[in-house]
Amino acid sequence: MNELSLENAYEQYAEDLVRYACALVPRSAAADVVADTFADLLRKPNGAWSSAHHPKAFLFGAVANRARMHHRQNARRRQRERQLAVAGRRTADIIVDGFPDELSDAFKELSLQQRAVTYLTYWHDLSVPQVADALGVRDGTVRRQLARARSRLRGALS
Repeated sequence: MNELSLENAYEQYAEDLVRYACALVPRSAAADVVADTFADLLRKPNGAWSSAHHPKAFLFGAVANRARMHHRQNARRRQRERQLAVAGRRTADIIVDGFPDELSDAFKELSLQQRAVTYLTYWHDLSVPQVADALGVRDGTVRRQLARARSRLRGALS
């Protein structure tokens, strides 16, 4: 049973944990990984921390798990950015017969993600779930980006 409070554990082990995190993630992210680890533990007052027999070892394990999560999140973000970049390159120079120049200009002013979802939705007739799957994002993200794109296009054409 762990008698050390989480606050005291942070005061006692934070520096060691940040140095440890520097070995696992880029130095710029190490302090955030440690802070996020403690924030997660604080959100679960009756979680694993309360029954940890070896607090320091437990915290090192928790930081390692958070570092793995950090790497997975970054890998997913990089994958989404690559997919968006490919879709963005396709959409940047679209020339549609009969479209006024101001629509083409307004389309080029959209964010990369807005151009990608608009292009896939309207030029390739993909559904929201299909676009989400193609870009590796959630359906809600596609809907939100489409709504923002429509709003910006309406504003540019008014």
